[in-house]
Amino acid sequence: MAYVRTIPPDEATGQLKEIYDADLKAYGQVPNHAQAFSLRPAAIVAYRRLIGAIREHQDHRRYELITTFAASRLRCRY
Repeated sequence: MAYVRTIPPDEATGQLKEIYDADLKAYGQVPNHAQAFSLRPAAIVAYRRLIGAIREHQDHRRYELITTFAASRLRCRY
């Protein structure tokens, strides 16, 4: 089993703290994927911009269908 070192929300500073605070406000928690990027906050900002650019030109249902299909092909249950 792989272990990923992360920075917990109560230890975050700077840009990471801003990201965590925004996630707490939006979702009521800090998602696991945000914590997985915690050692490279600039990477999560870039990732979210990429996802935003992809989703911008698709309706929500189409995006979810594509995401579900891709996850099933990769056998990802997360």
